[in-house]
Amino acid sequence: MKFCLTVAGSDCSGGAGIQADLKTFAAHGCYGASVVTAVVAENTRRVISVFNLPAIEVANQLDAVFEDIEIDAVKLGMLPNAEIIHTVGEKLSEYKPRFSVCDPVLSSTSGTALSAENSLDAFKKFIFANVSLITPNIPEAEKFCGFEIHGIPDMEKAARKLFEFGAGAVLVKGGHLPGDAVDVLFDGEEFTKFTSARINSENTHGTGCTLSSAIAANCANGMELSKAVGSAKNYLTQAIENSYKVGKGKSPVNHFYQIHKGDLL
Repeated sequence: MKFCLTVAGSDCSGGAGIQADLKTFAAHGCYGASVVTAVVAENTRRVISVFNLPAIEVANQLDAVFEDIEIDAVKLGMLPNAEIIHTVGEKLSEYKPRFSVCDPVLSSTSGTALSAENSLDAFKKFIFANVSLITPNIPEAEKFCGFEIHGIPDMEKAARKLFEFGAGAVLVKGGHLPGDAVDVLFDGEEFTKFTSARINSENTHGTGCTLSSAIAANCANGMELSKAVGSAKNYLTQAIENSYKVGKGKSPVNHFYQIHKGDLL
């Protein structure tokens, strides 16, 4: 059994954040532990409120996990402010997990900001150099890089720029662009593209959380990075294709589609 840790916000509706991460870990045969950074009152339609935990409580949770469990992979999600980002970065530097992926969550699927404006510099300073991979989507990559992204050449340019901030590798996700869903991985030497047909579905709540958690679980299970990304992208595609209606807005994906197909629920 491999052990994965998610450091992220809590989604009470169960579709994103630590709830999505833990489901994804379980679907990949991994034991999941969690460190809560924020309690988010949200559902498939909107975010009602966000309560950020004190940074000391985030630090205490990290200590509690790492002093007792040998973690094979870490996934970072919602880090809502510079103080928490700094704290998490220090703990990563202290404990040095074998693999870590950061999904730099800046806003929810519904568009609500989930990270403070001063978080951009904090991510660059304290997180990127301490992780194996970062997985920004197009809007996030644009904010970090300071230029617009309109296609694959811009995605590659952004990946190179983000790599310069110190991350081990960069995956720029192209789901916000028209056409096929193309993600671009840059490992510092070469680019690898991952392409899947765009699925006509609004059930996309928590897709970023799910992808990064699947990558972490795959790496914990011994896959090399490129194969881990490709397998995770296929898992997410199937989870969207087999999703079912939850709530009145953008439903989450079906993390356990291998067991329960959407059309059976």
